[in-house]
Amino acid sequence: MSSSDITKSNPLVFGRNADEGLVAIEHVPRAAGSGEPDPAAPDEVALFFREGEATVCRREPFRPFAWVEKTELGPDCPGLHEVRGLRGGNRLDALAVFTSWAGLSEAKSWLAKKAGFSPGSPDAPFLFLSDPVQQYLMQTGRTQFKGLSFGRLKRLQVDIETFTADGYEFSNADRKEDRIIAIALADETGWTEVLSGEELDEKALLRAFVEAVQARDPDVIEGHNLFNFDLPYLAARARQQRVKLALGRDGSTPRRRASRYMVGERQIAYTRFEIFGRHIVDTYFLVQAYDISHRSLEGFGLKEVALHFGLAPENRTYIEGSDIAAEFKRRPAKVMEYAKDDIVETRGISNLLSPSYFAQAQILPYSYQNICVRGNATKIDALLLREYLRQAASIPGPEPTRRFAGGYTDLFFEGIARNVHHCDVRSLYPSLMLKRGKAPRHDELGIFLKLLDYLKTFRLNAKEAMQAAKTDAARTYFDALQGTFKILINSFYGYLGFGQARFNDFAFAEEITAQGRDLLKAMIDWLKAHEAQPIEIDTDGVYFVPPHGLDRKGLAKFRQAFTDSLPEGIEIEFDGEYEAMFSYKMKNYALLESSGELVIKGAALKSRGIEPFQRQFLNEMIRLMLSGKPEEIPALKAAYAKAIAEHEWPIKTLAKTETLQDAPATYQAKIAGKKRGRNAAYELALASGREYRAGDQISYYITGAKKSVAVHEAAKLVSDWDPAHRDENVVYYLAKLDALYEKFAPPEEEPRLL
Repeated sequence: MSSSDITKSNPLVFGRNADEGLVAIEHVPRAAGSGEPDPAAPDEVALFFREGEATVCRREPFRPFAWVEKTELGPDCPGLHEVRGLRGGNRLDALAVFTSWAGLSEAKSWLAKKAGFSPGSPDAPFLFLSDPVQQYLMQTGRTQFKGLSFGRLKRLQVDIETFTADGYEFSNADRKEDRIIAIALADETGWTEVLSGEELDEKALLRAFVEAVQARDPDVIEGHNLFNFDLPYLAARARQQRVKLALGRDGSTPRRRASRYMVGERQIAYTRFEIFGRHIVDTYFLVQAYDISHRSLEGFGLKEVALHFGLAPENRTYIEGSDIAAEFKRRPAKVMEYAKDDIVETRGISNLLSPSYFAQAQILPYSYQNICVRGNATKIDALLLREYLRQAASIPGPEPTRRFAGGYTDLFFEGIARNVHHCDVRSLYPSLMLKRGKAPRHDELGIFLKLLDYLKTFRLNAKEAMQAAKTDAARTYFDALQGTFKILINSFYGYLGFGQARFNDFAFAEEITAQGRDLLKAMIDWLKAHEAQPIEIDTDGVYFVPPHGLDRKGLAKFRQAFTDSLPEGIEIEFDGEYEAMFSYKMKNYALLESSGELVIKGAALKSRGIEPFQRQFLNEMIRLMLSGKPEEIPALKAAYAKAIAEHEWPIKTLAKTETLQDAPATYQAKIAGKKRGRNAAYELALASGREYRAGDQISYYITGAKKSVAVHEAAKLVSDWDPAHRDENVVYYLAKLDALYEKFAPPEEEPRLL
């Protein structure tokens, strides 16, 4: 089956409009045209289609809409074009269509005042979708990228290198002395180019960048930390150099606004940029989403991520960020090589992580850029709303959020276990929901279960197609598709308990969770009854040691018996075997794979807030524990203690690096108002006499000769460190090493499962 056949196979999932080649959509407000607009004329959308290798633009009329309670509307509602009644018994029983986006905005304020609710309140007798592109896609049933493979998407990767003035560690675009010294570019074809600040001044660099974007005409601009560094820096320097950053397909400059990206328990404030006719994808965000599900990354910087995925080029050039300015003065060609390697890694990360989002864009009524930053429950809500809109059915208001008991998690063993296996219940909660055949109580059309059932069935078909694929492109596409379906399938349960979901159902979520707990407890009981040792269970996955003495044939029989013990419709997947496991506490463990790779999960074992030497020591100590060499740990500790005492390491091995979230003046005000405690990085910034700003990074180490010190008083900038007169606090760092050793090193009689 081709990708084109797939995206036409089910309108419920892929949208009812089968037109192919749509690569971007932009809302064009009526007032944006020339001349005096007709008050009754609709807004437009600009649609960019791929035709062969060319990209063409077409325009279509667009009238925005909102779901409302019919009784709330009146003849004096501003901007109203027409009202359509909706069938069914849900609360929002009318569709209000407006003359234009400006008309909708007026009506939003009018309705909010009339009803006494803010526009974003879940209890309001109306629902306004704030994204015109989402509204258009829902109305028309269009989705992006139908008929296209990921390889046909035109993607331009961008990475800049910047100069930092003497005395600072991090470049700041608002400092006059700082500037762009290289702009590295790459695309999906393998092409790379570095615009060099040795050959061009900053103004010429910026102009050459704009020319390159317009010449290559990408659908997507990609980069690592684009939103919080590269794009703000480019925009600030273009403004200072009076260069029009005309990156849009219409020659416009980027729009920007403050936004937040939320993934799991993480929340990242960022400056959202929008470029007319193009999408922006920040691989830093894709990496965050990857880590929430895998919990395996040591950090989120480009170099760390590239090494984790094995994407670093052979003989890759490395330069410390704080050394780039000095290196540019000495050997600018080396900085250009460094920039080139950066952009190659960026492309590699995007090649690996973007296809799943590309596949989602063929399904969801969002722009590709928005798909990369939207939560999964919101995506399911959009699919349900699109179908209710198509069928002219009324929609409910969300149920009030309330607490209920969560999934089953438990820890059965702490210490070192060997021959550890992992099994995962395939889509536990979705399977239970399908087994029950029950939908959320306000889903009058039964769309929830239809979507879930189709996605689960189709994922299996996509996996089969992936295995049968004869080209790398087809294999990549089907793998991304089945991975996308897996993500969406597993999000249906979370949707039930999502406070902003229109069709949420907390009682149903509670019921399914209870069934899941009962099933998992029964699995644990079965393992124990058959002489296996459970180690940890977390919602739908179990780490365990199988019965002692089984050969491969015996293990296969054991697994089959375990599978046969489960209720019909519930499947398990044995997806991991490990040489050893260090079970520290719930959701904090380390695994040693047969390849020798060490996988560490949990904040207690991989805290990013500790000094580099501590992280390195902990990893080496855990590896010795898992390799059956605990007797070597004291010698390892002694070697680290010697290195600290005899000043063998560069100071960065001992130093901490922090990013200033506030301007130093804001920090001072909070201290004066007793709204926060003192912090070493801010104190150093204030004492330096330099103009530090929010977003700057500060690296510091601790001086003195006492074990117990006030960190904010004993801290010193790494940039002020003198290797000829070392003054790091040896006693302080030795105490940190001792504390880490005592916390994690195994006792002589530590429990083990062999």
